Amino acid sequence: MARALTVKVATPKVIKALETKLATVKKDKENEASNEAKFQKQLEAWKKEIAKFAVTHISKAQNLRTNYREWNKTLNVDFDLTVNADEFPVEPKRNFTQMADYRYNEIVEEITNALNILRMTDEETVNASTMKSIAQYL
Repeated sequence: MARALTVKVATPKVIKALETKLATVKKDKENEASNEAKFQKQLEAWKKEIAKFAVTHISKAQNLRTNYREWNKTLNVDFDLTVNADEFPVEPKRNFTQMADYRYNEIVEEITNALNILRMTDEETVNASTMKSIAQYL
């Protein structure tokens, strides 16, 4: 059974936390394109490593399948390799968040609205219902 948590948080602390989160979200969105470009370069390098790995280990290939397309003169070769995880190239991972434009706009608008309202209040603490609605951004 979930219990209600009753805590009074000072309004200036909440404003500061929301401002920090808004700055972080904006910075992440600005850097998203360059981070994605770096990731794509790493992914292309990894694919080349995989190709080299496959070619050097083709003698161990099992279940070899080929498909030749005469109309465009291409050959597709497909085969299975059993490999040790320690010798296989490690696939790069995204170490940044990707956010769709609509979601970014939604988050920025919600945080901005919350900041505008909190800046206008004379209350020293933020009530529980307000905290519940903005807690996802803190």
